[in-house]
Parts: sequence; C-alpha cells; structure tokens
Amino acid sequence: MKIVIAGGTGQVGAVIRRALRSRHDLLVLTRSHDLDSVDRTVYWDGKTPGPWAAELEEADVIINLAGRSVNCRYGSRNRRDILESRVNSVRAIGFALKQAKKPPALWLQASTATIYAHRFDVPNDEVTGIIGGEEPNAPDTWRFSIDVAKAWEAAVQSVGPLPNTRVVLMRSAMIMSPDQGGIFAMLRRLARLGLGGRAGNGRQYVSWIHEHDFVRVIETLFVDESLSGPINVCSPNPLPNAEFMKILRRACGAPIGLPATKWMLEVGAFFMRTETELILKSRRVVPRRLLESGFEFQFPRWREAAEDLCQRY
Repeated sequence: MKIVIAGGTGQVGAVIRRALRSRHDLLVLTRSHDLDSVDRTVYWDGKTPGPWAAELEEADVIINLAGRSVNCRYGSRNRRDILESRVNSVRAIGFALKQAKKPPALWLQASTATIYAHRFDVPNDEVTGIIGGEEPNAPDTWRFSIDVAKAWEAAVQSVGPLPNTRVVLMRSAMIMSPDQGGIFAMLRRLARLGLGGRAGNGRQYVSWIHEHDFVRVIETLFVDESLSGPINVCSPNPLPNAEFMKILRRACGAPIGLPATKWMLEVGAFFMRTETELILKSRRVVPRRLLESGFEFQFPRWREAAEDLCQRY
C-alpha cells in the first residue's frame, strides 16, 4: 500500500516507519527541508494546502501524527503551539481529502487517552468512558491537556462527512519502545538511578502499549472496516504507578526506587522543563472496541513488556 505519514519524524513515527517500510510504500510529510531519511519525504508546513496534497491522490492510507510535543512547560507560547499544531494539521488534511479525486480509503488520526477523566474506580473505554475536564480541584495543566484533546478530535468532526474515507481517532496511551529519547528510555533511566519509586501516592493508573502491539493495531485498522471513530490504543491491563514502577525496576535490575512526593515532582518537572500532569494524572483506559473485534495482544501485561523492552534497550 501507499501510506502517507504526516508528522512521521518523531518517536511514534519512527516506530511505524521501521515496522512498515519493508512491506509498504511510505511517504513522510515533514516540515524539515533537510531530513536525512531512508523514506521518501515531501515538505509541508502542517497548516495550509500545498503541493503535498497531490500525494494523497491514490494513496491507500493517511496517518496524521503531527503535533508539538507535550513534554514541555505549559507556558502561553507552548500552549498555543501544542493546540495549533494539532488543529491546523487536521484542518489541512481534511481540506486536502475533500479536494482529492481519489482520496485514501483510511485516515488514521492521532488522538490521546488523556481525553478521559482522572479516575481510579473503573476503566475508561470508548463506550462508557468519561471525557475529562470537569474534575473538581483539577490543576490547570490537566484541564489544558484535556481541552487540547477535545479540540483535536473536534477538528476532525468539523471536516464533515468523507464518504470515501473511513476515519479512525487513535486515542493512544504511552507507546513503549526502546528508542533513545522516548518515554520508556526516560523511565528506565530514572529506575537505574534509583529514582524509580512511586510518584506521589502511586495510586494513579498508567495506561501503556508495547510498540509491537501498537503497530499490530495499526495494521488491524488497515483491514478491519468495522473499526472507525474513537479507538483506544492501549494495553488491556493498565496498572497503578507504584506497581508499574516496581515491575520496571525488576526488569532493568534496579534494586531500589526512592519515592517522590508531589512537591518533589513539581521541583523536578520544573528543572526538566516538563509538567507533573504527565505523571500524576490517573489514566485508566482499556481497549474495549479492539478486544470486541477479536484483536489479541502480544504483550497484554506490563511484566512481559518491560522485560522485552529492557532486553532490547
């Protein structure tokens, strides 16, 4: 198949490209003019129509991963960039799809499991899950993340009907891969330094997915036409932060893990130029629609996933 990947130069894009390039014709839409890539690239600015739109003609799939990283401080400029980079890329692709004479049959649009409410009681699935944003006493940074997720998906809805293109909103959890600079590498480093204890009270749930299962989900979405709209892309077994980190410490051979209180995390996040929302918000999300479709996970549990990732790091 011909697969066009917008914003495909980040960690998630790298996971997809190395898994699919041997079997498919990949083209990456990128804002970099001098990207050193083994895949074919075409320039786009991520917000306006241009010559890149011609690449959607007779393509089979468009995957949009574009969006500024949320691993930063949520100052006003970063907030604007995070929101606009997501919404603008969606609008540009939606416009191009409407203009195409023979558009792709499938649009896989990145979204996030962060859209769901902070909760401990029952998991959030696509049918009964609670969309967040109204939690009492929720920090401003938490509400911002949820507002971005809502606006991201609303931008897709605003495109209107695409009769020749099936649209999937991939509400992805943290994608765990052994790549340098990724979330797993950061967590492993903290564990190896003896800092991989519980964060806060450790009760907040961590939703995650192994890179191999993430790619397998994407390949399932290529062919399963019954799957459209919001799809939770995550392991069926989220677990509390304290247990998650304990398993990671064992997998990477870290004998101790010092806990971090909320104020310690705030100080650390300030110096690391990130936000504690990424650590302290409870993301208890399960992939109901994937499971009901018959999808079987290769790494459904964190213990086996962590062991595999540590061995391949």
